[in-house]
Amino acid sequence: MEDERSANCRKAAFGWLQEQALRGDETFSRDLLAHGFPYDGGHVKLVGPQGIFKPNQIQYFPLSITTTTKGPYTDSFDPSGNYLLYSYRGTDPDHHENRRLRDAMQERIPLIYFYGTVPGQYLAIYPVFIVGDDPGKLMFTVAADDVMQLRYERDDTDDTVRRQYVTRLVRQRMHQRSFRDRVLRAYRTQCSICHLKHADLLDAAHITPDSDDRGEPVVSNGLSLCKIHHAAFDRNYFGIKPDYRIVVRPAIMQENDGPMLKAGLQSINDAKLIVPRSAKERPDPERLRTRYELFADKALS
Repeated sequence: MEDERSANCRKAAFGWLQEQALRGDETFSRDLLAHGFPYDGGHVKLVGPQGIFKPNQIQYFPLSITTTTKGPYTDSFDPSGNYLLYSYRGTDPDHHENRRLRDAMQERIPLIYFYGTVPGQYLAIYPVFIVGDDPGKLMFTVAADDVMQLRYERDDTDDTVRRQYVTRLVRQRMHQRSFRDRVLRAYRTQCSICHLKHADLLDAAHITPDSDDRGEPVVSNGLSLCKIHHAAFDRNYFGIKPDYRIVVRPAIMQENDGPMLKAGLQSINDAKLIVPRSAKERPDPERLRTRYELFADKALS
C-alpha cells in the first residue's frame, strides 16, 4: 500500500490532468510535463529523463510511464487490442524501475501513460494499471481504465472487462490524436487551402476515409484543413486532383450567396494545395485520384 503523502500527491496529479482536460487540453509539451504542476509550495514533475518516472514527492511507486514516437505509430498494443504494451527499462528484469512497476502491479497502483504523438508532444492516458509482466519478452501489459472508477486504495474487484473496453477506446483515441498531430505538423499548422493558422480550427482530414480498409492513418493520407474546408471536402463541395489542383463543384460556382461563399469556396477553384516540405508526407497522388473520381461522379456528371 502507498503511504499517505505519496497517495495525496498522486491524487493531485490526476486532479491536475482532469482540470486540463476540462480546459480542452489533451496533449502536453515535454517542457510542460518536465516542469510539472504547482503542489504544496513546489512543483511535481510528471516526466523525467527515463520512461518510468517517480517524482521526489512520491516515495516508491512510479507516477508515470512514457513512450516515444517510432514510425507512424509505436507498437503499443497486444494483438487483441485489449491491452497496451510497455517495454522494460533496459534488459534487466530486476532493474529497480522495473521492480517498482512490478510492485505497482501487485498493489494495483494507478499510473499515468504519456503517449508520444509527435516528437516533444504527449497525449495523457489515465488512469492505467500494470496488469501483466513478461520477463521473457521484457514487457509489461497495461490496461486503461475510466477516470470515474479511479480508486487510490487497493481493491480486489475484478475490473478486467471494463478495462478491456476502455483500452480499446483509448487505442482509437491515440491513433486519431497521433494522426492529427502528425498531419498538422507536416503542414506547419495551417490549412492547406486557405492558410488559416489557428490550430483549434484545424482538422486532419483523411483522403481515403478511415472507414475504408485502405484508410491508413499516415500523413500521406491526410490533409490539414480548417473546419469549413474539411466539411466542404467531405461533402464533395470541391475535389482535389492528383496534381493538387482544386476543382469546385460547378453548382457552387454558380451560386450567389454572399462574401463567405465567394471567399471560402468560389475563390479556391483552380488554386493549388499547400503541401508539406517533405515529399514522403505530401498527399498520395493515387489516393487523390481515387477520391477525385468519386467526386467527379457525384458533382461533375
